[in-house]
Amino acid sequence: MLTVEHHFTCPHCLSQISMILDLSVSPQKYIEDCEVCCRPIEVHFETKGDNITYFSANPLEQ
Repeated sequence: MLTVEHHFTCPHCLSQISMILDLSVSPQKYIEDCEVCCRPIEVHFETKGDNITYFSANPLEQ
């Protein structure tokens, strides 16, 4: 399994956060809570080899 820490801005609270992404399976789409404000974020990313070719983090309303 190839993993990488990816930093981005939470779409809810605008804090800089990071997530560990598993690059061995592409594409991936899942929901994870922000580590600062605990609100849900829809994470979607695609990879080619060990490079992230697409990343989005969109807010989900509770």
